[in-house]
Amino acid sequence: MQQRSSTVQEPLAETAHRPTPPPAWRPRTDPAPLLPDTEPLRVLGTDAVADADPALLRRLYAELVRGRRYNAQATALTKQGRLAVYPSTTGQEASEIGAALALEERDWLFPSYRDTLAAVARGLDPVQALTLLRGDWHTGYDPREHRIAPLCTPLATQLPHAVGLAHAARLKGDDVVALAMVGDGGTSEGDFHEALNFAAVWQAPVVFFVQNNGFAISVPLAKQTAAPSLAHKAVGYGMPGRLVDGNDVVAVHQVLTEAVTRARRGGGPTLVEAITYRIDAHTNADDATRYRADGEVETWRAHDPVLLLERELTARGLLDEEGRRAAAEAAETMAAELRERMNADPVLDPMDLFTHVYAEQTAQLREQAAQLRAELEAEGESR
Repeated sequence: MQQRSSTVQEPLAETAHRPTPPPAWRPRTDPAPLLPDTEPLRVLGTDAVADADPALLRRLYAELVRGRRYNAQATALTKQGRLAVYPSTTGQEASEIGAALALEERDWLFPSYRDTLAAVARGLDPVQALTLLRGDWHTGYDPREHRIAPLCTPLATQLPHAVGLAHAARLKGDDVVALAMVGDGGTSEGDFHEALNFAAVWQAPVVFFVQNNGFAISVPLAKQTAAPSLAHKAVGYGMPGRLVDGNDVVAVHQVLTEAVTRARRGGGPTLVEAITYRIDAHTNADDATRYRADGEVETWRAHDPVLLLERELTARGLLDEEGRRAAAEAAETMAAELRERMNADPVLDPMDLFTHVYAEQTAQLREQAAQLRAELEAEGESR
């Protein structure tokens, strides 16, 4: 058996190699300025509203009234069979209007499927805004002409597109900002993470606007995230987060205007969360009574965005009965025209199936188009 040495091992000399401790770690960015306020920003009902431009306040009111009527008319069209589906923004009009009016003409809007009102407020023809939901033809409008990306049905996939456009615009030297709208449900998608991460790393001129209306269809926010707020997610990506009362159109417009201005000046992206509520069901095909109580809805009706602004303007002498009547009449004119045009059967060309699929049609697509054309000609001759 080998005997263990009785020699006592001497302590390591002071000159022996030792691991070098790492330098003290410090965050690259102070997180404090990126954190949102603990309470949503409100302007209506505070002294801050006195600083707002009276002309802007009147315009916001007119747009809110028109938006409320637009939602009602579009919902009615679903019941008449003229729309296949409509995701209403009743109760969220302040967020939609505030977002659209915060942009300059040269900027781009990237809406979700629920944001038709924002597109209309930006100047899009109401009928064109509803064409996709009618199921007639592609997007229904030219995105480049209006600088409004196609209404996006898949959750959050428009967000990376907004980042890509904004980053490309900056590389080209174009003075353009992209505003990407998404619901609270969309923040649970991987596209949300990827878009915010790339935007912050590239310092892209893009603003992410989350309308937190409480539910992702029937899933309440508490079952989606444990974050203090969705705006708090911004700090994890290295961008500021802002929290705003989504039913206060003046506050929404102010916060988004500041975020757009910051992005345009090279300050990078911002994540804005608007606290609002979806008064109507998810769509006309949804039964919201299965997952929320009527009392909850009624509580939010007391915080109606149209009434909040109307009361404020009336109290400040900026709105009288004539002003209310003019806004209502303009909204009714819009609704009547929308109703008349949507009640007319569209003239559809089946050959449009092959339009805008590729810049140059593939051989297979040309073959399919020729086959359909022959079938249509044969059908016409048999009549």
